[in-house]
Amino acid sequence: MIIHSSDQVSRARFLKRFPVPKNFGVPAESRIVQGRTWPAPEGARRVKVFKIYRYDPERGTNPRIDTFHVDLDDCGPMVLDALIWIKNKVDSTLTFRRSCREGVCGSCAMNMDGTNWLACTRFISDLDAPAVIYPLANMRIIKDLVPDLTHVFAQYEMIEPWLHVKTPDPEKERLQSAEERKQLDGYYECILCFCCTSGCPSHWWNGNRFLGPATLLQAWRWLTDSRDEGSEERLDRLEDPFRLYRCHTILNCTRTCPKGLNPGKAIAEEKKAILERRS
Repeated sequence: MIIHSSDQVSRARFLKRFPVPKNFGVPAESRIVQGRTWPAPEGARRVKVFKIYRYDPERGTNPRIDTFHVDLDDCGPMVLDALIWIKNKVDSTLTFRRSCREGVCGSCAMNMDGTNWLACTRFISDLDAPAVIYPLANMRIIKDLVPDLTHVFAQYEMIEPWLHVKTPDPEKERLQSAEERKQLDGYYECILCFCCTSGCPSHWWNGNRFLGPATLLQAWRWLTDSRDEGSEERLDRLEDPFRLYRCHTILNCTRTCPKGLNPGKAIAEEKKAILERRS
């Protein structure tokens, strides 16, 4: 989201009149403390400072922010490269998820300078100085930058993300025309990184019942598939005061999708389909 100068002035005046304490409403055991600072390597010429969230439940201590000085001449251009450099050369206990490094698995989703994105596709040069790295918000943290995705994957399973058919299986395959296949564009590309769900205020407030933008986008992917024959049952499953209708069209989901998808549009299509079914 772009904040214009007038908005910045208004925000500054608001915070001056109504200052919010740093750990306001945060339980003592969850308050973030200052961690260790790791100096730059000797002889490093181009250095980038990373402030990274650290949490190890086995230590029984508060989460902390560790500061790392990364030698940019000794690592690749992406944030994931910097994290791997830190793990290999500075602190081997730093924990994060990663896989293919091509932006298609969603494993390295995290919050960088306040924006959810994939570490493998975010350039170090695009980050502030210092760069601030947190795990995805609104999820229990297993360790450091690794969130527990158990709940959001259970919600994804609830929509039954596979083809529902009632007619007998064809001899070879279920065919689609080129136009029918095109209807899936903008939906099938979702990699379930959950950047959108983590950034959704409606999911923060009602995450136990609201399915969230990632799952609802996937639900529309199957509803719009010409080969699927379970549309009525799928819409029945979504027609609920919380599962679908807790979406308030804030559109954080669309702003933060690293694949450029539009979960907000998918949710609107689902609401429209339910309305048309009633009439």
